[in-house]
Amino acid sequence: MTKVIGVRFRTAGKIYYFAPGRFHLKKQDYVIVETARGVEFGQVAVGPMEVSKDEVVQPLKSVIRVATKEDKRREEENRKKEKEAFKLCLDKIREHGLEMKLIDAEYTFDNNKVLFYFIAEGRIDFRELVKDLAAVFKTRIELRQIGVRDETKIRGGIGICGRALCCHTYLSEFSAVSIRMAKEQNLSLNPTKISGVCGRLMCCLTNEQETYEELNNQLPNVGDFVTTPEGLTGNVHSLSVLRQLVKVIVTLENDEKEIREYKSSELIFKPRSKKVKVTKEEIEILEVIEGKKKG
Repeated sequence: MTKVIGVRFRTAGKIYYFAPGRFHLKKQDYVIVETARGVEFGQVAVGPMEVSKDEVVQPLKSVIRVATKEDKRREEENRKKEKEAFKLCLDKIREHGLEMKLIDAEYTFDNNKVLFYFIAEGRIDFRELVKDLAAVFKTRIELRQIGVRDETKIRGGIGICGRALCCHTYLSEFSAVSIRMAKEQNLSLNPTKISGVCGRLMCCLTNEQETYEELNNQLPNVGDFVTTPEGLTGNVHSLSVLRQLVKVIVTLENDEKEIREYKSSELIFKPRSKKVKVTKEEIEILEVIEGKKKG
């Protein structure tokens, strides 16, 4: 086992492990560490803990020092410089007539490198742009192409729930999201209803997926034949997944039909298949969301 702390360099950014060394650190402390990009200013997101060596990327680097007031002041200056760098890079992109959308600019703590994040339809030849930027900033320049989800994570916004976006506030990494999750949760498969600000399937579909899978496995499918506590047989009309209630169309002795509601535990039925099937039409909906097909 190895003692580590988890350090984050941006809001909701990925957490990286470092050895605390001789320092007694706690969550929310600011530290100076050495990374592949150079010396960086970060905040402790996970306090000291023991992890197996397999979970650590070797070599494990140690914390250089606890951030001082001077370090914090320098970090604030870097944030101001990033705004200026963004404007300048934007002007240079326009000068070169490049089909790219600039999203963010970032200085490393030691000013050894300036990174510019952008999105574009395809590959961009930005060699001349890099030369111009390097001549202005007198340091190493890196242009990094990102996706629409990364853009939304950087810029932030408000979701349809009325809260700040998960990816911008706490979600360190993106999880795989599928149309099957929306179907499992009985959501409307309307692209505008299940898409996030980024235009892709909402990340929050993963939050309750495990619960819905467990609850759905205790219910029949709509249309299935079930046997009621009274010994009647009928077709499942509709379901209330969270309340575990089933509405059944039963046939009475006089051949009249009636809808009755039962707890799923009271019914006898064949267990549903654990894997929800996705139809061709639902795949086409996903293609519209992912931008592979015009809606």
